[in-house]
Amino acid sequence: MAPHRRSRPPSPMGIRTPAIATAALTSVALLSQTANAAPSEEPKPSLEEVEKKVGDLYRQAETAGEKYNAAKEKTTKQKKRVDTLLDDVARRTEKLNDAREELGTFAAAQYRTGAAAPDTASLLLADNPQDYFDQTQLMDRLTSRQKQSVDDYVTQQTATTEKRQEASESLETLTRTQSSLKTSKADVQRKLATARDLLSKLTTEEKARLAAIERQKQEEAQRKADELARQQAADAERRRQEASQGTGTSTGTGTGSAVGTSGSASTAKADKALAFARAQVGKPYVWGASGPGSYDCSGLTQAAWKAAGVTLPRTTWDQVKSGTTVSVNSAQPGDLVFFYDDISHVGIYIGDGMMIHAPKPGAYVREESIYYMPVHSVVRPA
Repeated sequence: MAPHRRSRPPSPMGIRTPAIATAALTSVALLSQTANAAPSEEPKPSLEEVEKKVGDLYRQAETAGEKYNAAKEKTTKQKKRVDTLLDDVARRTEKLNDAREELGTFAAAQYRTGAAAPDTASLLLADNPQDYFDQTQLMDRLTSRQKQSVDDYVTQQTATTEKRQEASESLETLTRTQSSLKTSKADVQRKLATARDLLSKLTTEEKARLAAIERQKQEEAQRKADELARQQAADAERRRQEASQGTGTSTGTGTGSAVGTSGSASTAKADKALAFARAQVGKPYVWGASGPGSYDCSGLTQAAWKAAGVTLPRTTWDQVKSGTTVSVNSAQPGDLVFFYDDISHVGIYIGDGMMIHAPKPGAYVREESIYYMPVHSVVRPA
């Protein structure tokens, strides 16, 4: 070995310095903890978030339910139309066959007498008899009775073809509506399933807190209903005073009698609608239902006014157009109260800021403040 090099004492095989060993052990421990750690989970939503999410899902389900109601109503009407058209096509086909048989009789007679049988036979086979006439002189060789038979045949074939086309188009429309019906139904079921899943994950304590939030919401809505009741009572008293001071001498006029009669008739209908609605209190909300054992919101209002002799459309979007819009302060018993910007819910006003309605899945027909939800408008059906 060269004298300028200094030998290094060899380290024992497998032995490391304390610092390196500590770092290695720490690294192994961290790797072990990482390997054994459970996969990261999404943070659990707060109770307030769950409450809002469930409320939104119920609203979305109700909107989808109204779409289902609209599609179902259209399906019923379209099916009736298709059935009518198909019956009409069947009758016209029968008449067409009769006309064809009569022409066939003439063709056979012409063949036996050596007349223009081939021309008549060609007529029977023609796709468009009128085009055939335009290209031949057949009509000149037919008797008046034969001409009438040909005219009948052409008329029947044209009408039958048109009706078949109309029936075909109606069937296509019906198929599209039925597809929309299935889509809306699946949408409702999907949203309700999501809401049930969220609620099922709540602890007992969280469910109690959620019930407390609901009670607070109900109390605030009732407070607003009481305020409206006081305002309506004050307005009614003012109108009575104004009437007694300014119109006392005209009470017995013909015009006054007519107005009173009309008002009495409207009140009688509203009373019948309300009586029906009250009799449904306690029955379950079921989307798409219109009685008698269960209801959704528009199904209940439709059935209530039907009991009063007034026909309302099926959906909230059509019902809101079926009457006179009035202010909330002017609402009278029997009026329809609509909610949310998309007009997806409706109840029937009973006075004092209260209504009867079919609220949501899992609930029952009940009386409740109209301020439980944001009011969109008030409509008087009759």
